[in-house]
Amino acid sequence: MITSPPAPAHSGGAGRNHSRRRHGVSGFDEEYEQRMAEARARARGRGDVLEYLDLKAANDAARTRGVERLLESFTAAAGELNRAGAGLTLARTDAHRFRVGNSTMVGARLVLRRGVRALTVEAGWPRAPRDGIVRGGGLASATVGHFGDARAGEELLLVPDAHADARWFVIEKTGARTELHDERLRRHLSRLLD
Repeated sequence: MITSPPAPAHSGGAGRNHSRRRHGVSGFDEEYEQRMAEARARARGRGDVLEYLDLKAANDAARTRGVERLLESFTAAAGELNRAGAGLTLARTDAHRFRVGNSTMVGARLVLRRGVRALTVEAGWPRAPRDGIVRGGGLASATVGHFGDARAGEELLLVPDAHADARWFVIEKTGARTELHDERLRRHLSRLLD
C-alpha cells in the first residue's frame, strides 16, 4: 500500500526549512506559503476564515506528503532494478503542470527511461481557482504513462483517510477504485523493462 508517512510531531522553523531544501520546494510554493501566512494575519478575529485556512494548510501538507511518497516509491523501486543492472535513468521536474480531465494539476514529474522507452509519473493538485478541481473527493491526482502505449497508463487519486494519512488509489477503467500497492507499481516498471 502506498501511503504517506505521518507528519513529524514537531513543527519548528529549522525543521521546516530543512524540509523545503530536501524536497526542493519551488519558488511558487514559497510564494504560496507566504500569501497563506499573510491571509492568516488579515483573518485574525474571524474564526470561520481561520478554520478554513487551517483545513487548507492540513490538506496541503497531506497532499505534499502523498505526492512525495508516490514519487519516492517509484524512485526506490527503480533503484532496486538499477542495482540489478536495469540501466534506468531518472529525471525529476518540480513545479510541473499537467492535465487531468478538464483540470490543471501543479506538482512534480518523474520520468524513468531505458533507451527509447519511458515511464512518466505526474502528481499534483490545482493551485489556483482557474486550475479546476480534483474530481472524486480526492486531495491530489496523478498519472502514470508509458511512452508509446497509452492503454497501459493509469490515473491515480489521493484519497483522505480519517484514521491514517491519505492513500493513493488507481481509478480503474470501470470507474472503480483499487488501492495502489507496491505490486502494481512494480508492474509498471516491468513493462518499461520488457
